[in-house]
Amino acid sequence: MTVGVVAIQGDFEKHIEALHSVGGVDVVEVRSREDLAKADRLIIPGGESTTVGLLMARFGLGDALQQRAAEGMPMWGTCMGMILMCENVENRSDQYTLGLLDIDVRRNAFGAQVHSFEDAVPLHGLDEPVCGVFIRAPVVTRLGEGVAELGRYEGQVVAVRQGNLLGTSFHPELTDDRRLHRYFLSL
Repeated sequence: MTVGVVAIQGDFEKHIEALHSVGGVDVVEVRSREDLAKADRLIIPGGESTTVGLLMARFGLGDALQQRAAEGMPMWGTCMGMILMCENVENRSDQYTLGLLDIDVRRNAFGAQVHSFEDAVPLHGLDEPVCGVFIRAPVVTRLGEGVAELGRYEGQVVAVRQGNLLGTSFHPELTDDRRLHRYFLSL
């Protein structure tokens, strides 16, 4: 299995480290359609959604991601990645999105960078909570049909799944807990 990690900007290196620690997979950094063609599944990491969205649109990577998702490729967006995968961003009609997850999100729902924090997040299907690292994290404000809520933090939806698509508001790659990476690899 080859996992692609979008490597335009953001914390893609942390996801690559996490995948190597899980083992049993090859990893490719995805910056182009050609890179994407080498992957069986894809992680869109945290970063700056406005910048990455503009670059995806400019270089046609967004169209290729939409096509691969329609073909059934498993994809996981963390923080910025979930923002890019959503349908709509509240109060940001100019925000580039891929429209892969039938959800709406609100950016920076827990505050600015200075308000970043870590806390336990209970997730459906896991006996123990995961450590959620929230950095300018979004929350899900609307769940479409076919979207399963996987977890909440302080009453806000912070983890979802729609078929082979996964979205988390927080950054599991910044912890030593690899359960979500293993879960994604099982999709």
